[in-house]
Amino acid sequence: MPTHSETRPLPWTAQQMYDLVADVERYPEFLPWNSAARIRARRPGEGGSEVLEADLVISFKVFRERFGSRVVLWPEAMKIDTEYLDGPFKFMRSNWAFRDRPEGGSDVAFFVDFEFRNPILQRIIGVVFGEAMARIVRAFEKRAADLYGPQ
Repeated sequence: MPTHSETRPLPWTAQQMYDLVADVERYPEFLPWNSAARIRARRPGEGGSEVLEADLVISFKVFRERFGSRVVLWPEAMKIDTEYLDGPFKFMRSNWAFRDRPEGGSDVAFFVDFEFRNPILQRIIGVVFGEAMARIVRAFEKRAADLYGPQ
């Protein structure tokens, strides 16, 4: 099962990066392999959080899969937690954490862990997983530069 974890220093503020990642409906505009996004439900959560139930459609070569997830936005803590609801995975979870740096910019921490039900998909992603994660991270960075300007 692929996992990926990294923390990157970025030139944009923690609030800017949090807002970018929290805007799930815009993912198809810039994320590779994400062809559609829809918010099913949005409600207040515990402790000042907001809970979204979202559907994302992932397209990769001949595969096109929809999956549902629960996204918990923690604006005060500058964290975003995602858990799998339904679709092609056995399981999937991810989280983001954003922290301003004293010298400017922010540290963005990202973690994802998942496994596909389909062994063919699992083997394919296993081969390209590292490059796929690098492309996704670059897509978020490019989106930040497009929205907030190069820093």
